[in-house]
Amino acid sequence: MNTSINIFDTTLRDGTQGEKVAFSAEDKLRIAQQLDAFGIDYIEGGWPGSNPRDMEFFELAAEASFDHARIVAFGSTCRAGNEPNEDRNLQLLVEAETPAVSIFGKSWLLHVEKALQITAEQNLGIIRDSVRFLKNHNKEVIYDAEHFFDGYKEDPDYAVATLKAAEEAGADTVVLCDTNGGTLPGQVSEIVSEVLKQVNIPVGIHAHNDCELGVANAMAAVQSGCTHVQGTINGYGERCGNTNLCSLIPNLQIKQDYQCIPDQHLEELTALSRFISEVANLTPDIRQPYVGRSAFAHKGGIHVSAVMKNEETYEHIQPGRIGNSRRVLVSDLSGRSNISYKAEQLGIELDKYSDNVSEIVRELKDLENKGYQFEAAEASFELLVKKMTGVWEEFFELEGFRIIVEKNVSGSSRTEATLRIKVNDQVEHCAAEGNGPVHALDKALRKALRKFYPEISNMHLNDYKVRVLNEKDGTGADVRVLIDSAEHGQSWGTVGVSHNIIDASWQALTDSFSYFLAQEQKNLQPKEAI
Repeated sequence: MNTSINIFDTTLRDGTQGEKVAFSAEDKLRIAQQLDAFGIDYIEGGWPGSNPRDMEFFELAAEASFDHARIVAFGSTCRAGNEPNEDRNLQLLVEAETPAVSIFGKSWLLHVEKALQITAEQNLGIIRDSVRFLKNHNKEVIYDAEHFFDGYKEDPDYAVATLKAAEEAGADTVVLCDTNGGTLPGQVSEIVSEVLKQVNIPVGIHAHNDCELGVANAMAAVQSGCTHVQGTINGYGERCGNTNLCSLIPNLQIKQDYQCIPDQHLEELTALSRFISEVANLTPDIRQPYVGRSAFAHKGGIHVSAVMKNEETYEHIQPGRIGNSRRVLVSDLSGRSNISYKAEQLGIELDKYSDNVSEIVRELKDLENKGYQFEAAEASFELLVKKMTGVWEEFFELEGFRIIVEKNVSGSSRTEATLRIKVNDQVEHCAAEGNGPVHALDKALRKALRKFYPEISNMHLNDYKVRVLNEKDGTGADVRVLIDSAEHGQSWGTVGVSHNIIDASWQALTDSFSYFLAQEQKNLQPKEAI
């Protein structure tokens, strides 16, 4: 039978200590419910004594139902000189009404003597009294031994004594914390092995990623006998972050047959990662192992050719196991295999156009040499392939456009775009004002097309990026414009390149409209203009 590992998620507490990470109480509840559905064992919700938002979360959590996870309140041992029943921090942990609590105490004599300015024996007494107080209130107590590895390196006997003090007082689990993130995997293995000889309750690991070893250290601890692992989704956390559960869970469960979550939930991992990124309003890391968009992306033609024959040649697991998917990128490194694979994904039967494949590859390389980038503009790539194979029919044709920008002495400005397009031999002439040239063009084009394709109102622009390609030419340099558009949760990217930023924007803009019309109105016969 596979060894079971208790997964303790601290995204809502330690994760929020990361730069730019913040959640409202309602956000925390939404995330907690997703973590529970995923199969996480413990969800640390925050420190009720530190801010009103965390206390509000515990109030919301008390009214919610959780099918699997135990909600955990976090705090510290009582202050020196306080009796536990008079210590406000411990009282708030009880008032949070969570089934489990996690408290941290000092394991490193440097902190005991210099930071707390108490004796080693007084610190052991504080640990015992705090744990005993919480156990008397029927709490499951998880004791976090802060700075344990640094303390062990200085005085191993005392560091272990702090664990035994918690154990003697009734702690259910003791957790070894690499708080500064400076311990190496070999040291973790050695120290965990020694601790397990002296402690008789479950031992856990809480690692930080300051040496890029958060996951490696957690794995080393598990392999040495730890059965409880703390970490965060996407590795969020203070400084360089915490053990990334999005990497740790599949490493343990897929690679080494440990049981971390129910097997059927593994395929939800990628969605969970991206959900929490969205709630945190942070851009997902595309290169994150397992769950990143690039984790199973192939660009080199030789790689793609091999993967098409046997996915194991360049993929360490099947991406679908953790809810991700294979992506084949098209660029100047592409070969026939990339083009064929992408065409198949797009539903284009290139077998019928075998003579066009080499031509498409040449055109692609030429365009990339000019500055086009199709990796983030797959909609433009699809239009390129369809046009070169003759299966594309234009939805509209440009007759011409003109943009006027006025600025008066008062400092205000006005931008107007006028354009003429042809749809089904009908010419539509429209004008619109905007905040700038591209906005005005967008509004004018929408105004003109809406008369023929009312559905165009459903799409909107998500993002607009401009990149200067040859900086040495200054304001005369070529620019690349990337536009992300969306409709009802679906998004697509388009690209344009020119020495004229308006022309580059027009290319990307019209590709975006054309792609939308092709996807949403494949069989549409345009209406007569009203």
